[in-house]
Amino acid sequence: MTNEEYIRKVHEEPYIAAGSEAHLYMTEAAREAQVVTAEINGKYHTPEELCELMSRLTGRQVDETFRLFPPFYTDFGKNITFGKGVFVNSGCCFQDQGGVSIGDGTLIGHQVVFATLNHMPDPNDRASMKAAPITVGKNVWIGSHATILPGVTIGDGSIVAAGAVVTKSVPANSVVGGVPAREIKRLDTKD
Repeated sequence: MTNEEYIRKVHEEPYIAAGSEAHLYMTEAAREAQVVTAEINGKYHTPEELCELMSRLTGRQVDETFRLFPPFYTDFGKNITFGKGVFVNSGCCFQDQGGVSIGDGTLIGHQVVFATLNHMPDPNDRASMKAAPITVGKNVWIGSHATILPGVTIGDGSIVAAGAVVTKSVPANSVVGGVPAREIKRLDTKD
């Protein structure tokens, strides 16, 4: 299975059966991700070197304006896209098998978790999973220790408070917080 085939498969049919070709591909990609993240996390790198390593990890060119403070963790890597001017602070975890897309100018705080997989609730099928993408708009600020769950879209200009668990999509220019996250207020923006 190629990465393109895998991404198409989870987009069209998000159920990933334990032991299936897609499941085995995820395991293979995880090993590749471990090699690159060990390099990212193992010593100091210049911002330019980090962009090169993240490009290798994701399989697509990361813009030179991307910034990362390691360590960085992912168990897949090949289904992440970063816009321009994105900043990812230290200790973040991207479980990106279902896809994580981060829009231009987004700021991601310490130890944020993006989780795109859920295991099946039936104990007899627990090792199987269902994937759903996470989409983060432009100029979003995600506070430290927030968790973003499968299928969530965060609208442009929004703020996710530190420690929030985002289970539902967030409208543009909103502030959400809590467990589960709820809208706290709407932001007044300059047009």
